[in-house]
Amino acid sequence: MNFKPTTSRLQSVDLLRGAVMVLMAVDHVRVYSGVPPGGPTVGIFFTRWITHFCAPGFAFLAGVSIFLYGWKLNNKRKLATYLVTRGLLLVILELTVIRFGWTFSFDYSEFILAGVIWMLGWCMVLMAALIWLRPAIVGIIGLAIIAGQEIFKYVSHLLPPSIGKFYEFIYPSGLEAPGHFFVLYVLVPWIGVMAVGYGFGSIMLMDTIKRKKLCLWIGLTAILIFIVAGTIILLQQSSAPDTPPFIMRLLNQRKYPASPLFLLMTLGPLIALIPFAERVKGWLANIFVIFGKVPFFYYLLHIPLIHVGALIVNLLRTGQAHGEWYNTAPFTNIPEDQRWGLGLLYLLFVGIVAILYLLCRWYANYKDRHPEKKWLKFI
Repeated sequence: MNFKPTTSRLQSVDLLRGAVMVLMAVDHVRVYSGVPPGGPTVGIFFTRWITHFCAPGFAFLAGVSIFLYGWKLNNKRKLATYLVTRGLLLVILELTVIRFGWTFSFDYSEFILAGVIWMLGWCMVLMAALIWLRPAIVGIIGLAIIAGQEIFKYVSHLLPPSIGKFYEFIYPSGLEAPGHFFVLYVLVPWIGVMAVGYGFGSIMLMDTIKRKKLCLWIGLTAILIFIVAGTIILLQQSSAPDTPPFIMRLLNQRKYPASPLFLLMTLGPLIALIPFAERVKGWLANIFVIFGKVPFFYYLLHIPLIHVGALIVNLLRTGQAHGEWYNTAPFTNIPEDQRWGLGLLYLLFVGIVAILYLLCRWYANYKDRHPEKKWLKFI
């Protein structure tokens, strides 16, 4: 393969990662607003749907970044150590700082979330073993995990209940997770997505023309497979008179756990956009790039900022902050008559993103000015 050395960051990775970070804020403001995850109206449906690109984008681009960082290090042992260290750090922060940001509570007696950062952390730990294989092999393993994920469901049936409840972290087994854990993101198929991203990383080192052709071919093929396969499945299903429109049913793919169709629907456009993301310029692109350079810093800040914003909005609207609505966030208990409209949801979203931009720009500049501070690469 015609690889080119690279020591600088690729704009496409930072820009696309920053874009999905911004979309993620839409969904998390939605959580605190009480607006349901999808619904009968087009506005509510697409407010949720556009955020489906976030988790696949996180996992896939994390895999790409692992490959590129490994290429730069040229030392598998150091890369494996970094992945285990950073992965475990993400898990710890999910259970402490991030959980507090969601709930503003230290009470672990009722609710502990295994969310997207938990998933990314454990997937990084697993990638520490996979990186010893050739990137193409890692990518093939990832595709096999995504396509054959249903096998993991049947494996759970062979396990005794005492062990099966821990299997809930790997793939839904139908049993309750241990303790007070609520498992939102299982490891399968997400480790497959990260592995595919790692295998895809070698394409990012190719010359511009070849990289563009491959990205477009892979991305558009994934979109085509999704449309054809999804349409065939829907046509075989009976529909009631009050069934949502065809396009909404086609786009309403299973996210928990992420089905192959869900991943085709989300990763296809993401991959197809890579060549264009490399060349795009302007103020909006610059904002996305800043977010993409410091994604975890953004993540750590955005949840408590949104939470505080929601409390302020509630106080202005009702005279009370109603912090009790968020004791098990991101699963909230907001009365239907107190839910926000989409206009207010997006107004708070814009305000939060503006604040985050100022903070992330400062932190990105701080990281650039202090390369000697090695701990900064973990956040």
